[in-house]
Amino acid sequence: MIRLFQVDAFTDMLFHGNPAAVYIHSESRSDEWMKNLAAEMNLSETAFLQPASDGYHLRWFTPVTEVELCGHATLASAWILFTEGFEPYEKEIHFHTLSGLLTARWHEGAVVLNFPAFTHIREEQNSILLDALGLREGRVWQVDDQHWVIEVANAHILRELRPDFSKMIACGCGEAAVTSLSDDSAYDFMSRFFAPTCGIDEDPVTGSSHCSLAPFWMRRLNKNPLRAYQASARGGSLLIEVLGNRVDLHGKAITVFRADLA
Repeated sequence: MIRLFQVDAFTDMLFHGNPAAVYIHSESRSDEWMKNLAAEMNLSETAFLQPASDGYHLRWFTPVTEVELCGHATLASAWILFTEGFEPYEKEIHFHTLSGLLTARWHEGAVVLNFPAFTHIREEQNSILLDALGLREGRVWQVDDQHWVIEVANAHILRELRPDFSKMIACGCGEAAVTSLSDDSAYDFMSRFFAPTCGIDEDPVTGSSHCSLAPFWMRRLNKNPLRAYQASARGGSLLIEVLGNRVDLHGKAITVFRADLA
């Protein structure tokens, strides 16, 4: 039985978007075993799916730690469950996670994830973080004690960022989304996401960061839903709709390979 997959998420082009591994297991696996497989895969996240009576238990590991919420590896998981025939396209899939119940459904060739929205945001003065990011100026917000959002003046500044990751860790700001209005008319806003404390200097496309970026830009632009582009080297796109204290994240994916463990 094929149980291990690699998927490029938030893209419809091979070798773009954010790669995630998906491992489906009915037997119990120890935390150490899952950490070792995630380190072996050496991707920003590996998702572990275990069937449950009403869906799946879902956990995510980076090469160095377990995380509480991950968008692209959840998208990859749902993509595999639908496209590999584990679940019918008309079914809503339930994932039981450290962040509570998450759901996925199929709509017009894409997966729609329902995630919590991070709406408690407060502006802070943090020149140390700006310096760590290599910025002379920018507006800084802290989001639900989860991560930081930094707004910069334009997309050129965003694209040219060269953060000092050791400085980010040292100042206690090791997870930060930098964002701006888009310079591409196909999108409303753009972002990049840096998470050196999780062992990921730059995440290619980050579903969870858009749980805060979408409410942020919805208020700024008075627009909902919103189209977003994450301007990493690989690049990826999302459609996000804010639904009160939840968000729907729409994204496509492509399966890179199918394998089984020795």
